Amino acid sequence: MSVGATETTKSIVDIHDESGPLDVTREFAVLQAGLQKMFDQITAVLTVEPDPSTKEFASYGVEDGPKGSLNAFVGPEVDWMIHSWIGNPSIGFTNLHLTGYLGPHTYVPHLGIALGTIPDYWYFVDYVPRVDLLARPDYLDRYYEPQNAEFMAIREDPNFSPFVSQTLYVRQAVSNTALCCVVKRTDDAVDKMLKLAQGRVDAWLDHLREGDPVPSAERRSLAERDLLVRRTVADRDPANVIGVRFFGEEMTERLVRALWGGDRRIARPDGSRARIG
Repeated sequence: MSVGATETTKSIVDIHDESGPLDVTREFAVLQAGLQKMFDQITAVLTVEPDPSTKEFASYGVEDGPKGSLNAFVGPEVDWMIHSWIGNPSIGFTNLHLTGYLGPHTYVPHLGIALGTIPDYWYFVDYVPRVDLLARPDYLDRYYEPQNAEFMAIREDPNFSPFVSQTLYVRQAVSNTALCCVVKRTDDAVDKMLKLAQGRVDAWLDHLREGDPVPSAERRSLAERDLLVRRTVADRDPANVIGVRFFGEEMTERLVRALWGGDRRIARPDGSRARIG
């Protein structure tokens, strides 16, 4: 029986602070290119357009310090898609996001990807469920069981340390097939991370092609649930403290609000501009 890596229970902030500065510009560029490829693949299937509310965040920060880019997209089948990054590669911290929240026409899970450096590698890939998995074992079997063997294999990889958040809500938000790890800086680590994420994207697009329609009467309540989940995840992300450190509280609040679509301009796929707060 093989023994996997020890769980990581320190916060992302503590790991970064204890590691000290390290230039990760090269690794960041590879991760950025890999995530761009996945974004291009997804948007070749799903029609989207930029929401004007995030135009001001397309490029922000300072030339020789922390900076970032946050772009939101919407479409007939897409409620809110984020393609973003934030960080300062010269000191070791970067965080790249690709999240796809679907419209209420389908029960297919949402897609969540976060890659980065702290300066070891930070890695998260998951499907966000649209239903209660305990009450819908058929949904669990359809969307999560196919990822179970891969999840177990990664748990036995000594270079992929399972990341256990100190925040209870974050642990509740992560599915039991999520790949959520701190990864050692080995020669093949970035390639393996991107390959695993690519596999999840491919499977997600296959699910979209197969379809899982939602009855019209249930779509409004599903849209409200999705928005609540998306906002709460963004608001309660413990890594927001890094944003405050880089850009201050006011700017971080605006960025977090942009992540969940608090000021969206284009109507949601259900025809509303429903917002919470």
